[in-house]
Amino acid sequence: MAAPTDDERIVLIAQDGSEYSDFAFEWYMDNIHKKTDKVTLLHVAEYHNVVIASPMMVVDASLINDMLQEEQTRISELQDKLGAKLKAHGIGGKVKTMSGKPGEVICKVAKDEGVTLIVTGTRGLGTVRRTFVGSVSDYIIHHAHVPVIVARHKDHHHHHHGHHNH
Repeated sequence: MAAPTDDERIVLIAQDGSEYSDFAFEWYMDNIHKKTDKVTLLHVAEYHNVVIASPMMVVDASLINDMLQEEQTRISELQDKLGAKLKAHGIGGKVKTMSGKPGEVICKVAKDEGVTLIVTGTRGLGTVRRTFVGSVSDYIIHHAHVPVIVARHKDHHHHHHGHHNH
């Protein structure tokens, strides 16, 4: 009988193109990956460059268009990279890009796809692109209906020693 075994997990790994989400993927591979896992690499696109400061401001439409184009390009490049990553490791799975608030999108996709486990990275302290702020992993931990693993960078804490000797 070819009933799906209990072993078959669907793992969602949150990706934002940063070294932290790369690390989350590596961590998954090194520590918990099983051949039978199906992996969804989820990239949440925030279109964070396209900010219209106030409704009164006149923004050049072509400028916004360029920004959107740029973002689209960035997204499709990331998707290709993530797809290649799955192939390179021989992992069955898919790459998804959705726009919205990362925490909400991740929890929604996890529910919709019957995910067994969510893996996410943390962001670096002082990174400029706050795509994956700590609050995102907090949000997921509180709202997800499945276990959440926050993969911390191994060298996370060592960076800051020795710098603050006043």
